[in-house]
Amino acid sequence: MLAGSAADGKMRRRSGRVKRAVPQMLHPGRMDVPRPPKNVRPSLDAVDLGILAELVANGRLTNAALAARVGVAESTCLQRVRSLRDAGVIARFTAEIDPAALGLGLQAVIKVRLGTHSRDVVHAFRSVLAALPGALTIFHVGGEDDYLVHVAVGSAAALRDLVLDHLNVHPAVRHTETQLVFEVIPGAGVLPTA
Repeated sequence: MLAGSAADGKMRRRSGRVKRAVPQMLHPGRMDVPRPPKNVRPSLDAVDLGILAELVANGRLTNAALAARVGVAESTCLQRVRSLRDAGVIARFTAEIDPAALGLGLQAVIKVRLGTHSRDVVHAFRSVLAALPGALTIFHVGGEDDYLVHVAVGSAAALRDLVLDHLNVHPAVRHTETQLVFEVIPGAGVLPTA
Protein backbone atom coordinates (compact mmCIF):
# COMPACT_ATOMS: atom_id res chain seq x y z
CA MET A 1 0.00 0.00 0.00
CA LEU A 2 1.37 3.42 -0.88
CA ALA A 3 1.42 5.82 2.05
CA GLY A 4 -0.14 9.25 1.90
CA SER A 5 -2.84 11.27 3.51
CA ALA A 6 -6.05 12.26 1.81
CA ALA A 7 -4.89 15.88 1.69
CA ASP A 8 -1.56 15.34 -0.06
CA GLY A 9 -2.89 14.20 -3.43
CA LYS A 10 -0.76 11.02 -3.52
CA MET A 11 -1.93 7.81 -5.09
CA ARG A 12 -3.43 5.08 -2.90
CA ARG A 13 -3.73 1.42 -3.70
CA ARG A 14 -6.73 -0.43 -2.26
CA SER A 15 -7.85 -3.89 -3.15
CA GLY A 16 -5.71 -3.89 -6.28
CA ARG A 17 -7.15 -0.60 -7.59
CA VAL A 18 -5.31 2.72 -7.76
CA LYS A 19 -7.31 5.75 -6.66
CA ARG A 20 -6.32 9.41 -6.51
CA ALA A 21 -6.76 10.80 -3.00
CA VAL A 22 -9.02 13.85 -2.73
CA PRO A 23 -8.42 16.75 -0.31
CA GLN A 24 -10.78 16.52 2.64
CA MET A 25 -13.00 19.36 3.70
CA LEU A 26 -12.44 19.53 7.46
CA HIS A 27 -13.99 22.95 7.92
CA PRO A 28 -17.16 23.83 5.99
CA GLY A 29 -16.41 25.93 2.92
CA ARG A 30 -12.63 25.59 3.18
CA MET A 31 -10.28 22.99 1.79
CA ASP A 32 -7.52 22.09 4.23
CA VAL A 33 -4.28 22.14 2.32
CA PRO A 34 -1.14 21.34 4.31
CA ARG A 35 1.44 24.13 4.67
CA PRO A 36 5.07 23.38 3.92
CA PRO A 37 7.09 22.37 6.97
CA LYS A 38 9.06 25.16 8.70
CA ASN A 39 12.38 23.39 8.03
CA VAL A 40 11.97 23.63 4.24
CA ARG A 41 14.14 26.42 2.89
CA PRO A 42 12.15 28.63 0.51
CA SER A 43 13.62 29.46 -2.86
CA LEU A 44 14.32 33.20 -2.96
CA ASP A 45 14.79 35.07 -6.23
CA ALA A 46 16.31 38.52 -6.85
CA VAL A 47 12.98 40.26 -6.13
CA ASP A 48 12.59 38.50 -2.77
CA LEU A 49 16.18 39.33 -1.83
CA GLY A 50 15.65 42.95 -2.88
CA ILE A 51 12.52 43.21 -0.75
CA LEU A 52 14.35 41.74 2.23
CA ALA A 53 17.33 44.09 1.82
CA GLU A 54 15.06 47.14 1.65
CA LEU A 55 13.04 46.06 4.68
CA VAL A 56 16.20 45.39 6.70
CA ALA A 57 17.38 48.91 5.88
CA ASN A 58 13.98 50.47 6.62
CA GLY A 59 11.17 48.30 7.96
CA ARG A 60 8.74 51.25 7.85
CA LEU A 61 8.64 51.55 4.06
CA THR A 62 5.16 51.69 2.61
CA ASN A 63 4.25 48.99 0.12
CA ALA A 64 4.27 51.62 -2.66
CA ALA A 65 7.78 52.82 -1.77
CA LEU A 66 9.04 49.26 -1.38
CA ALA A 67 7.60 48.24 -4.76
CA ALA A 68 9.21 51.28 -6.44
CA ARG A 69 12.62 50.55 -4.90
CA VAL A 70 12.53 46.91 -5.93
CA GLY A 71 11.02 47.64 -9.36
CA VAL A 72 7.82 45.59 -9.20
CA ALA A 73 4.11 46.34 -9.18
CA GLU A 74 2.58 47.15 -5.80
CA SER A 75 0.32 44.10 -5.95
CA THR A 76 3.33 41.87 -6.67
CA CYS A 77 5.26 43.44 -3.81
CA LEU A 78 2.39 42.95 -1.38
CA GLN A 79 2.00 39.32 -2.40
CA ARG A 80 5.76 38.70 -2.08
CA VAL A 81 5.92 40.25 1.41
CA ARG A 82 2.94 38.12 2.50
CA SER A 83 4.61 35.00 1.09
CA LEU A 84 7.87 35.83 2.89
CA ARG A 85 5.96 36.27 6.15
CA ASP A 86 3.93 33.08 5.65
CA ALA A 87 7.12 31.11 4.95
CA GLY A 88 8.70 32.46 8.13
CA VAL A 89 11.48 34.30 6.29
CA ILE A 90 10.23 37.58 7.75
CA ALA A 91 9.72 36.72 11.40
CA ARG A 92 8.52 40.14 12.58
CA PHE A 93 8.76 43.89 12.14
CA THR A 94 10.25 45.73 15.09
CA ALA A 95 11.76 49.03 16.20
CA GLU A 96 15.39 49.20 17.33
CA ILE A 97 15.70 51.20 20.54
CA ASP A 98 18.94 52.88 21.61
CA PRO A 99 19.41 51.90 25.29
CA ALA A 100 21.63 54.95 25.91
CA ALA A 101 18.74 57.23 24.91
CA LEU A 102 16.81 55.69 27.81
CA GLY A 103 19.66 56.25 30.27
CA LEU A 104 20.99 52.69 29.93
CA GLY A 105 24.41 53.54 28.49
CA LEU A 106 26.38 50.66 30.02
CA GLN A 107 26.17 47.32 28.23
CA ALA A 108 27.66 44.00 29.26
CA VAL A 109 27.67 40.33 28.33
CA ILE A 110 27.22 38.04 31.31
CA LYS A 111 28.40 34.45 30.95
CA VAL A 112 26.30 32.10 33.09
CA ARG A 113 27.25 28.56 33.98
CA LEU A 114 24.68 26.26 35.59
CA GLY A 115 25.50 23.63 38.21
CA THR A 116 23.03 21.10 36.87
CA HIS A 117 21.50 20.58 33.44
CA SER A 118 18.28 18.67 33.95
CA ARG A 119 15.51 19.69 31.58
CA ASP A 120 13.37 21.07 34.42
CA VAL A 121 16.19 23.23 35.80
CA VAL A 122 17.15 24.57 32.39
CA HIS A 123 13.52 25.33 31.54
CA ALA A 124 12.94 27.11 34.87
CA PHE A 125 16.12 29.16 34.51
CA ARG A 126 15.17 30.10 30.96
CA SER A 127 12.00 31.67 32.35
CA VAL A 128 14.08 33.67 34.84
CA LEU A 129 16.30 34.98 32.03
CA ALA A 130 13.34 35.90 29.84
CA ALA A 131 12.08 38.20 32.63
CA LEU A 132 15.51 39.66 33.46
CA PRO A 133 15.35 43.48 33.54
CA GLY A 134 17.59 45.09 30.95
CA ALA A 135 18.22 41.90 28.97
CA LEU A 136 18.63 42.70 25.27
CA THR A 137 19.50 39.26 23.94
CA ILE A 138 19.95 35.87 25.58
CA PHE A 139 21.89 33.04 23.96
CA HIS A 140 21.68 29.45 25.20
CA VAL A 141 25.05 28.10 24.10
CA GLY A 142 27.14 24.96 24.14
CA GLY A 143 30.57 24.79 25.71
CA GLU A 144 31.86 25.71 29.15
CA ASP A 145 29.17 28.35 29.69
CA ASP A 146 25.46 27.75 29.30
CA TYR A 147 24.13 31.24 28.61
CA LEU A 148 25.41 34.55 27.28
CA VAL A 149 23.19 37.39 28.46
CA HIS A 150 23.55 40.80 26.76
CA VAL A 151 22.23 43.51 29.07
CA ALA A 152 21.94 47.31 29.16
CA VAL A 153 21.95 49.13 32.50
CA GLY A 154 22.35 52.66 33.80
CA SER A 155 25.53 52.25 35.83
CA ALA A 156 28.18 49.87 37.13
CA ALA A 157 26.24 49.65 40.40
CA ALA A 158 23.09 48.67 38.50
CA LEU A 159 25.06 45.99 36.65
CA ARG A 160 26.43 44.62 39.94
CA ASP A 161 22.93 44.55 41.44
CA LEU A 162 21.50 42.80 38.38
CA VAL A 163 24.12 40.04 38.63
CA LEU A 164 23.90 39.66 42.40
CA ASP A 165 20.13 40.05 42.83
CA HIS A 166 18.87 38.20 39.76
CA LEU A 167 21.50 35.69 38.66
CA ASN A 168 23.86 34.67 41.45
CA VAL A 169 20.97 34.09 43.88
CA HIS A 170 19.39 31.46 41.62
CA PRO A 171 20.09 27.96 43.00
CA ALA A 172 20.94 26.56 39.55
CA VAL A 173 23.69 29.13 38.88
CA ARG A 174 27.18 27.89 39.63
CA HIS A 175 29.24 30.73 38.11
CA THR A 176 28.87 34.10 36.35
CA GLU A 177 31.41 36.23 34.59
CA THR A 178 30.67 39.76 33.40
CA GLN A 179 32.32 41.41 30.41
CA LEU A 180 31.79 45.08 29.58
CA VAL A 181 30.80 46.00 26.03
CA PHE A 182 32.92 48.85 24.64
CA GLU A 183 31.16 49.02 21.28
CA VAL A 184 28.31 47.25 19.49
CA ILE A 185 29.26 46.70 15.85
CA PRO A 186 26.46 45.65 13.49
CA GLY A 187 27.25 42.58 11.43
CA ALA A 188 26.76 42.15 7.71
CA GLY A 189 23.51 40.26 8.25
CA VAL A 190 22.29 37.06 6.63
CA LEU A 191 21.42 38.29 3.14
CA PRO A 192 23.88 37.53 0.35
CA THR A 193 25.89 40.51 -0.80
CA ALA A 194 25.98 41.54 -4.44
